[in-house]
Amino acid sequence: MHPVTVITFALVMPSAFAGPWANICSTQPANRVRGCDSKGCGGYTNERGSQMHQGVDVICKDGSVVYSPFTGNIDRKVKPYGNHNAIDNGIQLSGSGHCIKMFHIKPFKSRGPIKKGQRLGVMLPMQKVYPGITSHVHIQNCDLTDPTHYL
Repeated sequence: MHPVTVITFALVMPSAFAGPWANICSTQPANRVRGCDSKGCGGYTNERGSQMHQGVDVICKDGSVVYSPFTGNIDRKVKPYGNHNAIDNGIQLSGSGHCIKMFHIKPFKSRGPIKKGQRLGVMLPMQKVYPGITSHVHIQNCDLTDPTHYL
């Protein structure tokens, strides 16, 4: 018998071991991606006119509490539209191997540490801007890759 030496190499991508995200919306028992409605579809790369949707829309009723999907830091506020409408607000979060932007929420704070499942903010009145749409929190990875598998 010949002795065998086994060498194991591991390339670890931080987000690969971060685990699933916490439930994002207080009025939903699980994170569900918005299907198609009169305003379009909420999945990653669904068509949006001449562009593709660069995130996912997680169903959430207007006025619901929104939770942090992972432990990390609130980096800054973001304004997805820049037009000051009723849903032009959100935040950028990073940590636990992730960097995401969450739109259509009014954050309780715009900087600092946050834990997975901690109250992050409130879902803004989407029906006021887009009547008939399925209200949702838009989530996109900072590098614009698909976040669906973390939900």
